[in-house]
Amino acid sequence: MSKWQIPAEGGHMEKNEGIYFQNMTNLDVKERLKKNDVILIPIGSTENHGPDAPYGEDTYLETRMCEQVALATGCTVAQPIWYGSHPYQHLGMPGTIMIPEEILADYIVYVMAGFWNTGFRKMVLVNGHGQDYVIPLAIHKFGKKFQVPAIAVYPHLWHVAKQELADQEHGGNYTKHLTHACEVEQSWSMCMFPDLCRPEDAVETQGTPLFPAGHIDYADELGINGPIKWYNALGNCGMEVICTPEGVIGNPKLASVEKGRKGCEATMDYLEKLVNDILEKYPAGELPPIDLVTMRKREDIEAVIKGPTNGGRHIYTLTY
Repeated sequence: MSKWQIPAEGGHMEKNEGIYFQNMTNLDVKERLKKNDVILIPIGSTENHGPDAPYGEDTYLETRMCEQVALATGCTVAQPIWYGSHPYQHLGMPGTIMIPEEILADYIVYVMAGFWNTGFRKMVLVNGHGQDYVIPLAIHKFGKKFQVPAIAVYPHLWHVAKQELADQEHGGNYTKHLTHACEVEQSWSMCMFPDLCRPEDAVETQGTPLFPAGHIDYADELGINGPIKWYNALGNCGMEVICTPEGVIGNPKLASVEKGRKGCEATMDYLEKLVNDILEKYPAGELPPIDLVTMRKREDIEAVIKGPTNGGRHIYTLTY
């Protein structure tokens, strides 16, 4: 029996359970940081997922998983970033709220800086949406701008699951590989937020690949279809608003909880291990050695690590 709750029952965003940072007081956080200074930061999106799934599907996948991992490990979850970046082919789709990648990257940098300044110096940026070209940029912009000891890592939900996304032809349990709002994604959604899914309204559509076969990896993360990631290409598929205005690419009618269960469990297993491994190497309050990760003056780094209300300084004194 898995320890993870699937199907999940409701969310925790408005509950005072020691999960979400925004629901805590500064006294709560002060005590939390003594034991566990890892924070999970869900970076979501708002986009059209068809008649059977909510616009916040990507965000709910992240937050519902992060909630369960927080309960298992004692780490903290940030309320999600609801609006994300989108690839070119999503342009103009009603209900899809597109934030330019440069703006989103800078936004994430300052979210990270704020949490670092608060004491959460170990940050796991969690994402299940197609914005892989933005989040690594934000991590490195943060590192270059502030140059402070920190842990910042980015696991993508689909990258973590890998083999659990495979179709039947390649050893999995899905009829077809992952695309968008499809059998795979809807199965995960039915596992993690069944209260928001309407499978009875599902519709089937066909994708519109425009590139020669054998080159583009169309979101399945296994490299089955080719070595070029879909976000490293332009002209590889038709625009959603033109070709699949339903908001779906594939057949979510075939989705089920049982199909999505192993992938969701494997992903939460990994996130739990990631949090625990970080804390084992760097217990609460400990960071990578100053002299190995920055060439700023030691006294400046020690001052911002101490913090502005503990006799030190805030992170923005380094640069702003």
